[in-house]
Amino acid sequence: MKQKNSLKSIVYQETLDGIIRGEYKANQIINEQELVEKFGFSKAPIREALLSLCNEGVLHNIPRYGYEVVRLTSEDAAYILRYRFHLEGGFLKDCYQRITEEQLKELAALDDLCNANVNDLWIHWEHNTNFHLKLLSCSGNEYACKELQRSMDILKRAYAQVYWNRWNNLYTPTDMRYHKQILSCIRDKDIQQALHYLELDLKDFGCM
Repeated sequence: MKQKNSLKSIVYQETLDGIIRGEYKANQIINEQELVEKFGFSKAPIREALLSLCNEGVLHNIPRYGYEVVRLTSEDAAYILRYRFHLEGGFLKDCYQRITEEQLKELAALDDLCNANVNDLWIHWEHNTNFHLKLLSCSGNEYACKELQRSMDILKRAYAQVYWNRWNNLYTPTDMRYHKQILSCIRDKDIQQALHYLELDLKDFGCM
């Protein structure tokens, strides 16, 4: 059973990564047999991996035909960004006065990683995700953090489908330039300005 789960995990992650990399395009059909040939596994772990991706909204199962890559649009990304602002901003309003200097230093270290000169979009994406997850975790609400992680996972697929070519040419780490202002405003207990910069940060990263 452990080996079966391991094989399922390999297929799951490789297929998801293939969608992010553009190997599998929006609305493209993936069938079990092509993955059997690609991985050399039996159908069971491959089917389980594909069904897991269907349950998460990554794929859509079309009986007797295959699994369609779900298309995400710039409108989908905009809806999620607005949701993120209300999620992150709402909890920040509740907890900003309790955020400690140690937590602010941890956030500043994550921001340094966000702005490191690494020529890999998705490394910057992970650092940015970790910054926002850490900021939200200051509220102590684990459920909210899980929801943010889920939103970030969907956004990653949306951006890969919608903005990939533009980001390859235009993206730079300075697109996360509002993190420092957010932290400065938290130190000053200026929640309105912190929310202002949070909104700018989300718009800046989402509207390339």
